[in-house]
Amino acid sequence: MTLRARLTAAFLAVVLGPVLLGAVFVGIAVAAVSDRRAAERLDAGTDNLRAALAVTCQRLRLAAETTALLSVDGARPDAAQNAISRGLARAVEVIRTDGLLLTTAGDLPSKPWADCAAPTPAAYGAISAAVDIIDAGGRRIGRAYAVEPVDSTLLGWLAEASGVRINSLAEGPQPSAEDNGIAATARGLVAGATGASTDGRLVRRLDPQPGQPLMLAISVPAPETQGLYAVLVAVVVCAGLVAVSVAWWLARSTTHPLTELAQAVERVAGGDLSARVPVRSPDEVGRLGQTFNRMTREMQGYVQALTASRDQLRGQLGVLGDTLSSTHDLHRILQVILQTATAATGAQSGVVLMADPGSGELCGQVAEGLAGIDVGELRLQPGEGLLGAVAASGEPLRGRVERDGPVLSPGEPRCVTYVAVPIAAPAVGPTTGLELPLGDRPPATRGVLALYDRHGFDEFDDADLITLRTFAGQAAVAVDNVRVHEEAQRLSLTDPLTGLSNYRYLRESLRREVERASRFGRTLAALALDLDRFKEVNDTYGHAAGDAVLAEFARRLRAEIREVDFAFRQGGEEFVVLLPETDAAGAAVLAERLGAAVRRSPVIVVSSMPGQAPRRIPVTVSIGIAVFPAHGATGAAVLEAADDALYAAKAGGRDTYRVAGASAGASAGAGDGPVAPDVAGAVTSAKGSGEVTPGAPKAAQPPRQSRGG
Repeated sequence: MTLRARLTAAFLAVVLGPVLLGAVFVGIAVAAVSDRRAAERLDAGTDNLRAALAVTCQRLRLAAETTALLSVDGARPDAAQNAISRGLARAVEVIRTDGLLLTTAGDLPSKPWADCAAPTPAAYGAISAAVDIIDAGGRRIGRAYAVEPVDSTLLGWLAEASGVRINSLAEGPQPSAEDNGIAATARGLVAGATGASTDGRLVRRLDPQPGQPLMLAISVPAPETQGLYAVLVAVVVCAGLVAVSVAWWLARSTTHPLTELAQAVERVAGGDLSARVPVRSPDEVGRLGQTFNRMTREMQGYVQALTASRDQLRGQLGVLGDTLSSTHDLHRILQVILQTATAATGAQSGVVLMADPGSGELCGQVAEGLAGIDVGELRLQPGEGLLGAVAASGEPLRGRVERDGPVLSPGEPRCVTYVAVPIAAPAVGPTTGLELPLGDRPPATRGVLALYDRHGFDEFDDADLITLRTFAGQAAVAVDNVRVHEEAQRLSLTDPLTGLSNYRYLRESLRREVERASRFGRTLAALALDLDRFKEVNDTYGHAAGDAVLAEFARRLRAEIREVDFAFRQGGEEFVVLLPETDAAGAAVLAERLGAAVRRSPVIVVSSMPGQAPRRIPVTVSIGIAVFPAHGATGAAVLEAADDALYAAKAGGRDTYRVAGASAGASAGAGDGPVAPDVAGAVTSAKGSGEVTPGAPKAAQPPRQSRGG
């Protein structure tokens, strides 16, 4: 999307946005006002209709009372006709208490009739008012009914009185299709609710209630807003056309100078520093053009100054290499080397790849100025493309791709010119003490350092190649330093005899695992292990045999634990195992299995004396178990609880284990089955001799023996 289009869209959004919002607001407001007025008409019509029906019921009751009063003892036989003549009712009926019809007047509609005094939700063809006839003795002798049929006459009078259209919801056909639609809409509503009919009228349903005995539907025409909406749409369209014209003119007058500026920038990017732009106005765009012209003039001077300072920068590379060789962060070292190399040679981009010791594959480490390439996913085989060829041959390459080759691999960065040198091991002797002497062999290639496309599209020269080889040598020294440091770090945390982690790493791991268990609400089991009577092994068979027993025990220990567990040699014949996310029962299962694995077969020690048969040394182990946080709130507390449980295991006869805080430990004797906590919380098994309470005071327990205890 061009800048002109964006400016046009922004202007239209600023101008048309309020217009559209105003039009929508006006439309919504008009519709709301129209609906409110229609609802007010329905409310007023409802009140007027109820008042008119109340007057009708009063009139009918007056007719019934007059007829009943004049019909006592047959005083006035023409009383019913008289009520009709006076317009009080359209039909009158007088019935005795035994059901005998005494007199009628007018055209009586078919029953049932709706009673004004006791309205029901049923549909009726007429409304009536009834009055009892009482004789002189106060006895009820009959009943007089005044009746008004619910027909077009009554409905027309009610509509005229209420100001709304009235439709009866009694069963039977309506006068017209429109009336049928109104009645159908009203029957689908609840009492007092309002709806819209299919012919555009607002309909409200009225159910019978005191003073209003009929089931009726009142309706008014729905408000007409289509004309207003058409006017609003026309106004918005006209405003939009005017806004589009103005926006397009403003966008063009703004973007034309910017287009000229962009073309000049492209010329500068192509190496033409003589590009200038015309300045036609003193506004912001004109000042931008003036600034660009001044920038290009100054840039020409900067290029000359950079060319002169490049040689001076090369003299500082030796000092920079000495500084980088003392750093142990390999990724940071390579990043600094690559950034300095690109600055020293004027390269636009570069990359460093290192060989994977396992597969020999070249893997991307750091990159500079490469767009669209994830250096972490850059993988090349030796001999593949430009970088693979440098790694395979150990010889540097420089030149132009289309002229000198080689063909770039699909995964390599695209470039026009290049210079690439191998990062090789130092050629004078081993550096870590772990490599074999080089002899007549060339130094092994450990990676490749490559730079691409110098600024100004000049090719890399011999001076650039020498500079880059200096950087590659510094990178090789840095790799050796990092490897030596990592090996020293590993040896400082490992027991050389057993290959297990040492006590120093135990403290660090215990702190880390306790923090993790506390953060996630998990458990951490700690096992303290001690080889039984190990001092006797040293005294009987010698320290060389004791070392062999310790190494074999460490091997069996590693074979029994999971990959996520940790095993440590704490010192002498003492070991510690950490079991993340393991409770006391799980730790007891491991202790049972480990004791059986140690006890199952003696350790075979080959004698150093010629002709002497190998010795079979039986070994057993005692184990103490503690769990965080049940037996301690800190790592040190848990380890101390495991030590206390180990004391209890030793006192219980050795070759067994105990759980901190339990009343008895499980034996590790032959034939023992799976263990489980009993009702007291103690872990027990088949061998129950020598039970000791780990919670007893330490003074009651035997002292801990060092080796052979």
